[in-house]
Amino acid sequence: MSGKVVVNRSMSLDGFIAGPGDAMDWIFDFIAPDAAWLTEIAAATGAMLIGRRTDEVGDRMDANKERGAASSDDGYPFSGPTFVLTHKPPVPPAPEVTYLAGDIGEAVATALHAAGGKNLEILGADVAGQCLRRGLVDEIQVYVLPVLLGDGIRLYSSPGLARVDLEPLDSARHGAVTILRFRVRK
Repeated sequence: MSGKVVVNRSMSLDGFIAGPGDAMDWIFDFIAPDAAWLTEIAAATGAMLIGRRTDEVGDRMDANKERGAASSDDGYPFSGPTFVLTHKPPVPPAPEVTYLAGDIGEAVATALHAAGGKNLEILGADVAGQCLRRGLVDEIQVYVLPVLLGDGIRLYSSPGLARVDLEPLDSARHGAVTILRFRVRK
């Protein structure tokens, strides 16, 4: 079995994946980290490829012990390898992270191989946009949350991203969360 390249996103109804100041804690007003559906998605994920900015937001959340941070025990229940795409790895580098630079196609291939037949999850608006521009994404899953943030980081505001046609695969509702799943038409 070969894994897919999947962009997973929580999103406010007005299209934001992060609030002002890159705030992400609002997500946990609606998603319980021990939700069965979230645990199932995490179990299907073998590796993550994350952008540098998203990694820095996670580090800030950890340092401040914010809701949703890995250190708060209410983060995403994922336990595979994590790759961060960056031209400037932090000093000192995090020991549990592999830093990649260069071509997005090579980074996706490396991380997908490490996923061991499971899915590669893409996190970060810029990395997702790069992957979409290169035709590397197989599926997009969006967790629509019942909130209007008014400002922040949009789901996709990637310069140079042309129209991408999607095929609806599934929709489900789990409590306050509506999950939309699409295949990227290639």
